[in-house]
Amino acid sequence: MVIKVYKPITPGQRGKSSVSSLDISKKVKPLKKLTKGKKEKAGRSKGKISVRRRGGGHKKKIRQVDFKRQKFDMKAKVVRIEYDPTRSAYLALVSYEDGEKRYILAWQGIKEGEEVVASQKKIEIKPGNRMPLRYLQPGTFVYNIALTKKGPGKIVRSAGTAATLMGVENKMAQIKLPSGEIRLVPDEAMATIGEISKKEHGVRRLGKAGRARWIGKRPKVRGKAMGADAHPHGGGEGRSPIGLKHPKTPWGKPALGVKTRKKHKPSDKYIIKRRK
Repeated sequence: MVIKVYKPITPGQRGKSSVSSLDISKKVKPLKKLTKGKKEKAGRSKGKISVRRRGGGHKKKIRQVDFKRQKFDMKAKVVRIEYDPTRSAYLALVSYEDGEKRYILAWQGIKEGEEVVASQKKIEIKPGNRMPLRYLQPGTFVYNIALTKKGPGKIVRSAGTAATLMGVENKMAQIKLPSGEIRLVPDEAMATIGEISKKEHGVRRLGKAGRARWIGKRPKVRGKAMGADAHPHGGGEGRSPIGLKHPKTPWGKPALGVKTRKKHKPSDKYIIKRRK
């Protein structure tokens, strides 16, 4: 995978770059039985905007990804690698020995025809294989990590990310997340070995505002450019500062750098080191 920079034959291509991969299958339709329709909510909950600047975008179908991979000790062969419009990483369509097909998260260096396996026992440590954390060596890169013994993968699932296993002690595994946070996970929890595909996703450039609209991102207006009735930063003559000691949200609450995590969360006891 490489970053593709375009020859600017149009204004929109002047700053555009994208992730180009020769490994993914081009112009293939997703497996119909593993897809479902997506209802567009446009950042609304019960009709009211709960997340601003979302809406529109191209019509998409959701791929049903197998985050558990509980067909244990059964080899899965990579049929093809596909682009998924609803997530940053690529997906791999795998076929099991019994003929069943499923989507799983693709890893860095994946190839068509490659075989991987998931097991609750100790198996070969290679990218794509999935097993409990207790059987892995310290320093191993892992992703799609479950938080319970039989649960699905919950953390480290976006493009190019990987967590590092620091060690296993007292039936708990210490993992360092991409954010820098170090937390405890039960050593019976499953994790997939390797790094997630599409590592260059974070450095691509959309190039034009229209391309942002295709993926459902709407324009962002600065608070200081609004009127005083619309935002605490608004009002004033010409280009003026916010006029406050600290920045605020449109609803008057402190913004930028303020901790939003609830105090005394049940998961606090599993966090050894904060990301900051």
